[in-house]
Amino acid sequence: MTSPSFEHWMKQVQADMEVALAHFLPEAARLPQRLHAAMRYATLDGGKRVRPLLVFAAGAIFDAPAATLARAGAAVEMIHAYSLVHDDMPCMDDDALRRGKPTVHVEFDEATALLVGDALQAQAFIVLSGGEASPDTRLAMVNVLAQASGSLGMCGGQAIDLASVGLQLSIEQLEHMHHLKTGALLRAAVLLGAMAGATLDDEQTLALHAYAQAIGLAFQVVDDVLDATADSATLGKTAGKDAADNKPTYVSILGLDASRALADQLCRDAHHALLPFGDKAQRLRELADLIVQRKA
Repeated sequence: MTSPSFEHWMKQVQADMEVALAHFLPEAARLPQRLHAAMRYATLDGGKRVRPLLVFAAGAIFDAPAATLARAGAAVEMIHAYSLVHDDMPCMDDDALRRGKPTVHVEFDEATALLVGDALQAQAFIVLSGGEASPDTRLAMVNVLAQASGSLGMCGGQAIDLASVGLQLSIEQLEHMHHLKTGALLRAAVLLGAMAGATLDDEQTLALHAYAQAIGLAFQVVDDVLDATADSATLGKTAGKDAADNKPTYVSILGLDASRALADQLCRDAHHALLPFGDKAQRLRELADLIVQRKA
């Protein structure tokens, strides 16, 4: 039986995740309605769902159950959505546009946006801690997502980002910041997908870490290139904001051509890391290509 094309597979996962997220989020009609409506506004009907795609692609290597992958994908996407809501607030990046529509604090208000982020973070762990996986597996998955979300992961990277405005960082300092800010959650997505289907040995864990490390940096490098070259309509968010806010980026340190070359090299590194998994890692390879070749 011929496997579906990458595009067909990707669209199917995205559609399945929309259904799963709609199911796992509280209904808008449930008290408190405004908060629940804002949570759904922030999470549904938008985004590329890169993190859930990574969950499902890694799960395919180990024949993980679809229901467990759906929970893991929904949980990691809720953490991502919460981070965007908070990042866009006036006390952080102060942005008015996200995924082609007004940000949550603009559409609702700042207090609601703050609560939306808090509630989505909690909801992610409610979802991930449930389901049919063994208690040990669920506990291990919760630990991975919590580590990736906290002060030694995504939140820590954002703190370094805020503290770096106007500074000249070395390429090593910039890399460390983005390993935390962007890479930690992408790495968690890969690990969660794999853990949904198997108890990983050291070799498998190292290979998946190496892959995720490469695509995490590649994702940020491409983000920086797009911020410098694309328009707001294409991006679905305010273009040129990094330069306007005087933030250090790969483009500001390396230049456009060197940044593009770095993204290509990181894509090759990601492919190389997957060699131990053979053909079963094809979806992860295709996602690495997508991350580097994307236009928005």
